[in-house]
Amino acid sequence: MNDTLQTINALRSIHGNFSEKELSQEELNQILKASMKTANASARQSYAIIVLDDRKEMRELFGYQGSRALVYCVDFNRIGQTADRLGHAYDSENIIGFITGTTDTILAAQTAVIAAASLGIDSLITNGLHRNSLDNVYKSLNLPQTSCFPLITVVLGYADEEPASQKGRLSPEFIVHYGKYKLPDNSALDRIIAEYDDPQKHIGLSDAWEKQGFRHYLDWYYTKWEGLPPKEKKIDGKIKEFQDRLVKSGFWWPENNTKEYQY
Repeated sequence: MNDTLQTINALRSIHGNFSEKELSQEELNQILKASMKTANASARQSYAIIVLDDRKEMRELFGYQGSRALVYCVDFNRIGQTADRLGHAYDSENIIGFITGTTDTILAAQTAVIAAASLGIDSLITNGLHRNSLDNVYKSLNLPQTSCFPLITVVLGYADEEPASQKGRLSPEFIVHYGKYKLPDNSALDRIIAEYDDPQKHIGLSDAWEKQGFRHYLDWYYTKWEGLPPKEKKIDGKIKEFQDRLVKSGFWWPENNTKEYQY
């Protein structure tokens, strides 16, 4: 196994506090440069990276803090403004543009995590921004109201204490499909359930499910973590907040092109 594979196989997320130890500017620059080397559609790099160093602001925005935080946003403003500067028409404000931009953005974020790990720096990828008010996030980060959406945050730093274990993953047989997609049969489903139950694999979010009286880890996951799905699907709460924001950003076109829309 070469150094790159060793780094990837050793990746871990720090969900507790990061220590007060700080990254150097040189280390941060190396991580950012590596992040921007990521493959991207049509050579556009349709993302923006907001670097935060205020730990209090981090906690207020997404609930965690570290030496630095990189907020990755799907962003077409730079691309659109450049077109306008040259006198060209350009518009990627649609769901296809959003999905393509999201792909570019997530790839860049994951590359930052791998680069950080190669330098001995820990990280956490979190969607904590989305639990905040999106209006508050846009205001705090001075994000453009259109053609921009805050997607994911990478928190960087050093672990305050070592994690008890490294999270495992399901076996490739349940994830990788050769030639065509194949739904798992009952035998495969039972093996998946067993892998989640295996205390040596540490695949799930909690290792305390047995102590809580559950027969399987996934019994805990579906009832305690996920909870019951709604009896009726409604456009309200966070779902409506996200859809309204995507409409405002230009990435979602409501029916009849009005803000009052129904599905």
